[in-house]
Amino acid sequence: MNLYKFWSMILLFFGVVFMIFGLIFLYDLYSVLMDWEVITLNSCSLSMSIYLDWMSLLFMSGVLLISSMVVLYSSSYMDGDPFMVRFLFIVLLFVVSMLLLIISPNLISILLGWDGLGLVSYCLVIYYQNYKSYSAGMLTILSNRIGDVAILISIAWLINMGDWNYIYYMSFFDYKVSMWLLYLLVLASFTKSAQIPFSSWLPAAMAAPTPVSALVHSSTLVTAGVYLMIRFSELLNFYNLGWFLLISCLTMFMSGLAANFEFDLKKIIALSTLSQLGLMMSVLFMGYSSFSYFHMLTHAFFKALMFLCAGLIIHCMNDSQDIRHMGGLINSIPFTCSCFCISNLSLCGFPFLSGFYSKDLVLDQMGFSYFNLYIFIIFYLSIGLTVTYSLRLIYYCFSGNMGLSMSLNYHEDLVMMMSLIPLTFLSIFSGSLLSWLIFPYISYTFLPLYLKLMPLFIILMGAWIGYSLSLLTVYDTIFGLSKNFMVEFFGSMWFMPYFSTCMIYNNGLLYSKMSSTFMDHSWGEYMISGSMPMLIRYFSSLYQLCQFNNIKIYMISFIVILLFLFMI
Repeated sequence: MNLYKFWSMILLFFGVVFMIFGLIFLYDLYSVLMDWEVITLNSCSLSMSIYLDWMSLLFMSGVLLISSMVVLYSSSYMDGDPFMVRFLFIVLLFVVSMLLLIISPNLISILLGWDGLGLVSYCLVIYYQNYKSYSAGMLTILSNRIGDVAILISIAWLINMGDWNYIYYMSFFDYKVSMWLLYLLVLASFTKSAQIPFSSWLPAAMAAPTPVSALVHSSTLVTAGVYLMIRFSELLNFYNLGWFLLISCLTMFMSGLAANFEFDLKKIIALSTLSQLGLMMSVLFMGYSSFSYFHMLTHAFFKALMFLCAGLIIHCMNDSQDIRHMGGLINSIPFTCSCFCISNLSLCGFPFLSGFYSKDLVLDQMGFSYFNLYIFIIFYLSIGLTVTYSLRLIYYCFSGNMGLSMSLNYHEDLVMMMSLIPLTFLSIFSGSLLSWLIFPYISYTFLPLYLKLMPLFIILMGAWIGYSLSLLTVYDTIFGLSKNFMVEFFGSMWFMPYFSTCMIYNNGLLYSKMSSTFMDHSWGEYMISGSMPMLIRYFSSLYQLCQFNNIKIYMISFIVILLFLFMI
């Protein structure tokens, strides 16, 4: 317990220090590059680099502040676990991997942090060591390995440019070399940030302990792909990114739709994370990398708070995660419910909470840009769906009905509550503070009245639909047993988990067996090496049959010999 509190204070101290340095660097527009050359091969130098600017320092401070609260929360949440110390050091290793990725301008040192995140996340997902955890961990690490391979290929490809530091060649532009680099980096970021078609691993990773989910799905693993794209954002300006924008918008829409048909509390929050990742990626591909970075920071605080509140609620429900078992919790755990409602309203973009500042800015720029009507409609529908599942979650968890579960264990732990207070403060005020710091100059966007009021209208419409669908009578009437296929289709993210698991490895096993037979063993081994043992085995079976002294064999052999003699 004391070890957890010690590391929580260490992380908090460094988080505050990095925040102060980030504000100083932001004020002076100052940056530091430290480069340690390990070895030089011809014209390529293998070096370890550290790049500190206001963007990396503020992001590191956010990661460290959230991880300090998560470690403090874990001291109570993991109490009684036989491997508490192991869990703590795995979490710290996870944070170190993320910090290494943030400060690296070099693709080789980025790969160290990138691979470290993938490996440690696998160890955390399989922490409870059951079949569900093993399956989820395998899906997580295999999906992320595709991105690791893309980073490795891009490292090999950058030998064409003579160096692996992306700062040196952002101004230099070679169309063909940069095009392949862009495709590889987008593939890597899509796997880590779980965009279509790699979305199925993110809800599956909920098999990890809840404090890990709070850390992974707010500021570390899933935002690594977004951060990588923000760092390479100057490269994006030279290409048409319409296809990538479409995929990101569809990811946002698909996950928002799936969350409205899900009843697992942690999976609903995971799908909301996926929706926000789609929003960050789509804003990035529109060309507004600073807005994407701003939303990534504000999202980290309220999403971490949401997961920590969810963990406390699950504790009170005797480890039941089904929201249909909950209800009336506002009377029993009022502080946790208040924090959960604040984080949910911030996610919805409720005016003057932190999520409002980033979302409203993004929607204003969306209305101001030259994108087609399809992207426009998908974008606004996804924002409405966010409000729908958030109101549905609040209704199921905190409303007057008592739910279906009677085995309740209400207890608000003081240590857990202490970890929620700073995150609640940041969920309310971080949006306004960061908007004043990152965007020092006021930029007006003059829009028609209907476009300016459209976000507010969408929020109100989504809230009304979310409340209406939350009523079980209405839900069963519209999406009852007769519409079961539609509910399953939308709830399972358009059957994407089946595509990522069964449809790949079933056929993959068949093809690997065929290739092993025809390519590895080949016709020469079959005809020459394998024919003699097969012939000997056949004659030995015949000989063994003759040894049984069966009367039928003697009669048949006698008749065959007689026929042979008559023929002679």
